Amino acid sequence: MWMKLVGSGWRHSHGGAQSCDGCWQLVFGFGARGDSPQMPSHPHLVRDPQGQGLGWEAYAVGTVARHVKLINIVKSHFIHLIVLSSHSTDFEVHRNWLAITHSLPISQWYYEATSEWTLDYPPFFAWFEYALSHVAKYFDQEMLNVHNLNYSSSRTLLFQRFSVIFTDALFVYAVYECCKCIEGKKAGKELTEKPKFILSVLLLWNFGLLIVDHGSIRWNSFSFVRLISLGLIVFLVSALSLGPFLALNQLPQLFSRLFPFKRGLCHAYWAPNFWALYSALDKVLSVIGLELKLLDPNKVPKASMTSGLVQQFQHTVLPSVTPLATLICTLIAILPSIFCLWFKPQGPRGFLRCLILCALSSFMFGWHVHEKAILLAVLPMSLLSVGKAGDASIFLILTTTGHYSLFPLLFTAPELPIKILLMLLFTIYSISSLKTLFRKEKPLFNWMETFYLLGLGPLEVFCEFVFPFTSWKLKYPFIPLLLTSVYCAVGITYAWFRLYVSVLSDPPVGKTKKQ
Repeated sequence: MWMKLVGSGWRHSHGGAQSCDGCWQLVFGFGARGDSPQMPSHPHLVRDPQGQGLGWEAYAVGTVARHVKLINIVKSHFIHLIVLSSHSTDFEVHRNWLAITHSLPISQWYYEATSEWTLDYPPFFAWFEYALSHVAKYFDQEMLNVHNLNYSSSRTLLFQRFSVIFTDALFVYAVYECCKCIEGKKAGKELTEKPKFILSVLLLWNFGLLIVDHGSIRWNSFSFVRLISLGLIVFLVSALSLGPFLALNQLPQLFSRLFPFKRGLCHAYWAPNFWALYSALDKVLSVIGLELKLLDPNKVPKASMTSGLVQQFQHTVLPSVTPLATLICTLIAILPSIFCLWFKPQGPRGFLRCLILCALSSFMFGWHVHEKAILLAVLPMSLLSVGKAGDASIFLILTTTGHYSLFPLLFTAPELPIKILLMLLFTIYSISSLKTLFRKEKPLFNWMETFYLLGLGPLEVFCEFVFPFTSWKLKYPFIPLLLTSVYCAVGITYAWFRLYVSVLSDPPVGKTKKQ
């Protein structure tokens, strides 16, 4: 991805929207040709339309261009590797959903069960698959046959890869809108120190989005009128989504797919949340109980969480968790942030914090949570990270542990150096850029947080390079996943707790302005 630098698009004295546009010209290459009068051959001498030199700014922009170009090159090489690499289970999942929505009437979408990968996403996503299927038929018609289980062809693979890349345009636009909402009070002289630039990189080159499904976010101010507007929007969206299935009298069947209570408390690979810690404690207590002969081996449940299967199970020592219990825990975790938002409004930032806490609380205590759901909190937290040092610290802990928890999704040998390199690049940039942005304030990490984050290195070495050569691999194959899940659960729980303390202790917007 070659990048073109437009001198007329960036002038430090203008600020505001032009500064933001200058960032986007750097990141995406929008603007004049490299051989135009506005783009002289020497990278440090950029001229504006009036022929006036920009001095040190031109040098900074030229330097930034080289840095961002490097990021673009790395990402483009990664995408090239991904397009040519082997695919995961999700490939067959989405191929089957394309086939279901394309070849069957809507009345059969949530009943079809030829494949084990039944359609269990909300109706709007099903319609999205339906729209994609009408493009997919021009690549390979055979992928749209419901009975072609595990069908794979080069054209099918190519379609799925590039459909993701194409739909990223929506996310790019969302990031652009988000960057326009960020205030530049802490903006430094260097372009790399500007909050808008840092935020655009944190969102666009997010490590988690590079290896899982992509999404977009947007936020606005909160008021009573907006509350009513949001309520109407939610109602209309729900009506459009569920209306056809309500008319077909299929809501019970739809809900049985959307809420898979029979799949068990945790996913095959435990999401790093409270239930991972709970289940790990139960596993440790059961092992100790068996060793001390305090438990009868014949009475220990055969369905184990560490079997790697998606199934229902019973805890051995601790009380088993029901779907109702997870619902109650989730509501209890969410309600304080809702009450705080209502009775102690903190403006747009407070509204965004509430959204993040709701997402994190659902991740922490929900039933059968997938590890990828951590991105629902990581991405909006990026917006807060460029505003306050405390939020930046929470973001770095959350995003580092959350991203590392996604490592098991890429488990083949060729993917190992790719995921390690990309996460290192993103993590190093995130920490260094935010440290620079808040260099006049206290350090972003205390000694305990630093020690914890550095511990991810030895954990990765043990799981990938030491454990496979030990005798435990055959007897305890679940240990790497268990250690990864539990270790990351500690960090995510800590970030969730710190964010809650910050929300509950911060004063309302009115009092802050008076002070």
